[in-house]
Amino acid sequence: MELGLANKVALVAGGSSGLGLAVAEELAKEGAHVAIGARDTDRLAQAEARLKAVARGGRVLATRVDVKDDADVRRWVDDVAAKLGALHVVVTNSGGPPPGPASTFGVDAYRSAADAVLLPPISLALAALPHMKKAGWGRLLFITSETVVRPVARFALSGFARLGIVGFSAALVQELGDSGITVNVLAPGYMRTPPVERTAGNAGDVEAGLRAMGAHIPLKRVGLPEEFAAAAVFLASERASFITGTVQLVDGGASVIG
Repeated sequence: MELGLANKVALVAGGSSGLGLAVAEELAKEGAHVAIGARDTDRLAQAEARLKAVARGGRVLATRVDVKDDADVRRWVDDVAAKLGALHVVVTNSGGPPPGPASTFGVDAYRSAADAVLLPPISLALAALPHMKKAGWGRLLFITSETVVRPVARFALSGFARLGIVGFSAALVQELGDSGITVNVLAPGYMRTPPVERTAGNAGDVEAGLRAMGAHIPLKRVGLPEEFAAAAVFLASERASFITGTVQLVDGGASVIG
């Protein structure tokens, strides 16, 4: 399927590992120019080399950026748009807050969760929208988690912070109207990323832990980052031009059984 992403300019936060890197890699394979940002310079360098190895005609930029710093985010976005000539696809992505039931946290923990998980995607979107409007074509994708669709008691902070992203994205959909910019939320369940592997390996055997996680999913396995990336890149494509305002679960059906 021709996705129409060749020569589009894509910016991916948290693009040095995990789901962010998987999405960046799929975009590069589609011929997009891809800019990734993260804090760890070593992982950024490794990710940049990996993307350049699979890129099909597009350029690759890697920048150290702290998404919790609004000024840093604006500089990054403006620099990418200047160097690559435009900005079309923006993927927000950040780590999750600590797990735990709702009543075990104080107000400061909720404030910290908002600062770390809710506000950075909003900051990135607000910095990117003027460039996307100028281009007259855009795809804004917010990576969240399954907690925005089904409550998970031990992930109270995640649900609190990430549900705010869903509300913000819904407001943008109405505001942007026929601007050519679509806005969608991706809600992954258990995917085989480094944090999930670390959790699975707490008992000493990563593969056994992953199988135990998969036992609670209808497909009987955790997802692969490239499977998540395939859904994200389709939503970023020309072919998804009538899809906006959705919350797309990528969880192997786990939400169906609760």
